[in-house]
Amino acid sequence: MTGAGDEPFIAAVKPLVDAMGGEMLPPDEAGPEDVVLAWQGADVVAVRLPQLADSLDHILAAMERRQGKPLADLDRRAKQEVVRILEVRGAFSVRHGVETVASALGVSRFTVYNYLNREKQG
Repeated sequence: MTGAGDEPFIAAVKPLVDAMGGEMLPPDEAGPEDVVLAWQGADVVAVRLPQLADSLDHILAAMERRQGKPLADLDRRAKQEVVRILEVRGAFSVRHGVETVASALGVSRFTVYNYLNREKQG
């Protein structure tokens, strides 16, 4: 897939690809929706971006890892902060976004909407 000189580049972009929930593959296997990254004039790696709904699941899992415990175990204030961050990241424009977030936080959809409304009023 790559030459020896490409390894630092791949190592550098891997955390970003992982954080997005993407997949790295050889450039010659790239489809029309994939993003091919070049390094020093040569195609090095292709990145397959996740579907939006998969991205939300990946973002929630990353937030959970960062918190060190399930999002449902957070206190109310921390859950409100999670909702605020997710709103900024566009989580609620994804189909079933509110339901997905509510499930991850262990609260009702109504509670998520209340958190969103509280943020807009504050």
